[in-house]
Amino acid sequence: MNFESGLPLSADSPEHVSPTRESSDDPAPRSENRKPRSDEKAGRAEPFALEIPRQKTIEYNEADPFSGTADMKKADTPTLRAFALLEHLVAADGPVSLADIAHEVDAPKASLHRMLASLEAGGLVIREPGQKNAYVIGPRLAQLGLGVMMHSGARRLRHAILTRLVADLGETCNLTMLHETEVLYLDRVEAPWPLRLDLKPGSHVPAYCSASGKLLLAKLPAEQRAVLVRALQLKRFTPNTITDPELLEAELDRAAHKGIAIDNEEFVVGIVCVAAPVVDAQNQCIAAIAVHAPVSRAPLSRTLEFVPRLQEAARELAGTF
Repeated sequence: MNFESGLPLSADSPEHVSPTRESSDDPAPRSENRKPRSDEKAGRAEPFALEIPRQKTIEYNEADPFSGTADMKKADTPTLRAFALLEHLVAADGPVSLADIAHEVDAPKASLHRMLASLEAGGLVIREPGQKNAYVIGPRLAQLGLGVMMHSGARRLRHAILTRLVADLGETCNLTMLHETEVLYLDRVEAPWPLRLDLKPGSHVPAYCSASGKLLLAKLPAEQRAVLVRALQLKRFTPNTITDPELLEAELDRAAHKGIAIDNEEFVVGIVCVAAPVVDAQNQCIAAIAVHAPVSRAPLSRTLEFVPRLQEAARELAGTF
């Protein structure tokens, strides 16, 4: 063994002496097919290096997380292909047909059909009622998204922003998102007053009679908003609750125009509320921040004075999504 080169001794190595012939200065005969060693070329052995092919990585664009879903070939494992398909459905404005998915992601229909069937069996996607082979996100995926939103690492930062806002305004504040036809409380910080509503994070309230809910509805695309309003059951909670769809549409138009929404004792008698939108970099309303107070302490006219501070907090919160 030649310890310098790490290769076994051959008949032509200087360290090897053939028992059948005397050592000479002439090199031993070479086979025509044998390649010369590196130490024969340079006088010494080069260290042996094993070249390992690099695995192709998938780049993720934080500015546009759905930018890579159009090319399913970038997702080179079954798990990543299924995840890319879910991203595509989440990014869609409404139900997406199998034909449209196959066209957008450039994948065979048969493969997509099998993938969608598995996701449908798991409750991650569902077929839109009344439309053949049109898919939307399912309840299990929606619940997963809400869980991520409520328990993500940004939750502490959002809570700190709400806490500062409550300290400045002296009234209870909350952060909400639209979940189907209801408002979901992502976080809430109570003011130190004895009169309060028991609405913990994870609670739901009707969208049509809350300030946050009306604002979130108002910011939806017109067609989607109209569909939701028609699907709402406008139950009366107080004498001020809007129960007429046309009046509700007019109220939503005012909220969209003003950029804020109010709850004038429409959900709970004696409680008023004002909400401002949380807008992302694409100018999409992703959440709402609101302050509410009893009319005995802060009537609606005074609560409206909190709007500039609400909007400031909304801009801070936008950076946490």
